[in-house]
Amino acid sequence: MKTALFAFNGDAMCFVHVLLTAMDMHEKGYAADVVIEGAATKLVDELRREDHPLHALYKKVKGLNLIAGACRACSKKMGVLEIAESEGLRLLDDMHGHPGMTRYREKGFEIVAF
Repeated sequence: MKTALFAFNGDAMCFVHVLLTAMDMHEKGYAADVVIEGAATKLVDELRREDHPLHALYKKVKGLNLIAGACRACSKKMGVLEIAESEGLRLLDDMHGHPGMTRYREKGFEIVAF
């Protein structure tokens, strides 16, 4: 099973479930890609800070290469484009500047939006 987890919500307490789900799926042998979209892109700035309560989880999920990338257009709109780049996140823009879900469907992924 392959799942693309599209995180749109900019609330850290919602995003934690995206990270936990990706890690849980990975640990159980499933493929999981986290796509950071919409208001969630601003969380990259917060989660990269070592004093943030979710930093360790973010770092672990990122280290497992479960974060496919962040939306280029939304990162720019939210003022975190350079931060996403400095974090080494791939900027996704295959659908008019945003990450498209179609490419995931074409590869047999189930899509879950948070």
